[in-house]
Amino acid sequence: MRIVGICILFLFVVRSAEAQVTNLKVFERDSSEVGFKVVRIKDVKLKYLKRGAKLTDPRTVLNRVKPVRKRYKRFIPTSFWDKTNEFGLNINEVAFVNWNAGGDNSVSALANMRFERNYKFRYFNWDNEIIFRYGINAQEGRKLRKTDDQIRLSSTISYRKDTITNWYYSFKANFNTQFSNGFKYPDRDNPISRFMSPGYLFLGMGKSYISAGKKFDLFISPATLKSTFVLDETLSEQGAFGVESGENVFLELGFLVTNTWEKEIIKNILMNHRISLYTDYLLSFGNVDVDWELNFNLKVNQYINANIGTHLIFDDDIKFDEIIADDGTIIDSGVPRIQFKQLLGIGLLYTF
Repeated sequence: MRIVGICILFLFVVRSAEAQVTNLKVFERDSSEVGFKVVRIKDVKLKYLKRGAKLTDPRTVLNRVKPVRKRYKRFIPTSFWDKTNEFGLNINEVAFVNWNAGGDNSVSALANMRFERNYKFRYFNWDNEIIFRYGINAQEGRKLRKTDDQIRLSSTISYRKDTITNWYYSFKANFNTQFSNGFKYPDRDNPISRFMSPGYLFLGMGKSYISAGKKFDLFISPATLKSTFVLDETLSEQGAFGVESGENVFLELGFLVTNTWEKEIIKNILMNHRISLYTDYLLSFGNVDVDWELNFNLKVNQYINANIGTHLIFDDDIKFDEIIADDGTIIDSGVPRIQFKQLLGIGLLYTF
């Protein structure tokens, strides 16, 4: 009886151990129930819908996609540079056929280009301008004649102490010359001017008043170096444009005032004014050299405009009515005179 009880107890312990310990199965199948179902957010009705909740299907439906027909502009970072490119061409023409009153056929053309590159950021300004002008006239019975010729380069660096004032400390450089030979027609054998004969370079420092829109610019320089270049040997030997005979450069130190002003006086009528006044301290203080341009641009449309302009120059170093003896000696060096030019034309103006 005692042996039977021990056997029953042993069998009970073995069965309990088998119930608690299971063998490790390496390739065990997913324990998900057969009724497992994935519930998407759009199928769930939220009791409290948040503003940021997007109950949309993340999949793209191809039949709802449309091609991009509008080409969007690329992002362009802010630039502190302003640029201006202008090209103008004025043409005047007169033709006669069996005209009883008489007259000669003629064609005149004037081309001009202007480029500006200006930088402005808070206290600092840097303005650069280049102007090219050239004009010719063709008249029946005579050769081509030059009517205008100009190369002008200007650069100004300005600095102010705060962003409220319009007064700047400035350094300015101006350079002027011409493209081709100039003659006193009808004489075509003896040029009275050439490229870099003369050439003028102004270097000055002082103060400038520049309006907010840069339409008005006044520069006052009590210390300005004026350099006159005559690189042509023939003109240099003649002592033209104030240089000593045989010299190529003439230097002066003086006082310079320049002013530019641009204003629309009437709708589509733009006034452009530019003046330069200079006097030398050492040789001829009080004799003021004047270079003054005044132009009115009458805008017809985006590409067509009319131009009325005047240009006045007085330079004490440029002499007229010079008297030369037969042996080449100069009897009378002549006197300075006012030089005046007037322009009127209608043509094309393209800005890009």
